[in-house]
Amino acid sequence: MEKILAEIQKLGFSQYESKAYIALLQNSTVTGYELSKRSGVPRSMIYEVISKLIDRGAVYTIPSDPLKYSPVPAREFLKRVRRNIEATFDFLDKSLGSLEQAGDVNLISHIDGYEPVMDELLSIIDGAKQELWLSVWNPEGLLLAEKVKEAEKRDVKVLSIVFDNKECHLGVTFHHDYMPPDVVKHRIGGKLTIAARDKEEVIIANFLDNSNSWAVKTHDPALVLVAAEFIRHDIMIETITRHFGPEQLDKLWRNNPDLRYVVEGMRSE
Repeated sequence: MEKILAEIQKLGFSQYESKAYIALLQNSTVTGYELSKRSGVPRSMIYEVISKLIDRGAVYTIPSDPLKYSPVPAREFLKRVRRNIEATFDFLDKSLGSLEQAGDVNLISHIDGYEPVMDELLSIIDGAKQELWLSVWNPEGLLLAEKVKEAEKRDVKVLSIVFDNKECHLGVTFHHDYMPPDVVKHRIGGKLTIAARDKEEVIIANFLDNSNSWAVKTHDPALVLVAAEFIRHDIMIETITRHFGPEQLDKLWRNNPDLRYVVEGMRSE
């Protein structure tokens, strides 16, 4: 019952309104006095609560002496609430959009915390119209998979490089196999994650742990370009390594101090 009360309150109903409506559903036609007793709403407030429920289209008035009340059936009540909410969203979508100023493309937004960063990643994927570039780790990649499938159904071209899980597939997927994930994670200081869409928007995130994860998000065309090129180059390195073999790539850089610094981020002894 507590869960039902909490969910009704999410629709904008007060605790007393929620209790009164549920009590009406359970007891059908009752007087205000009886409803107060059955719902736990104080007698001093019950008629104000009933009046608000009538205004919301949740209660019928039954002419009698004394006056009685009955609930609008739950299914019809929820239909009315849904219609009202949808009408509100439609109005605000048009009205707020007309008030909005053009965004500053150079603005960089900072996001802190695991859940907010994941929400922003999902938002980028949701907004993709033509192409989407992803560089992701796991388990985050698996949490994005459903949204990526939805993007593909919209005919969005998705290309990704995925770390730490060969079972994770996000569009045209290239798995980062050449270097152990721990080495990359140590060099970067976390799990660097990127989502860039349509040459218009990018989020660059670093997942450290649930409390310290952070991201920056921007429409700045220079940063969007750099992020997409970063992923392109990673994909090409993985493809070249797969074609020629890791031994050939090792020969190229392991004995060259400058290239070793590029790859490992550490100075040679």
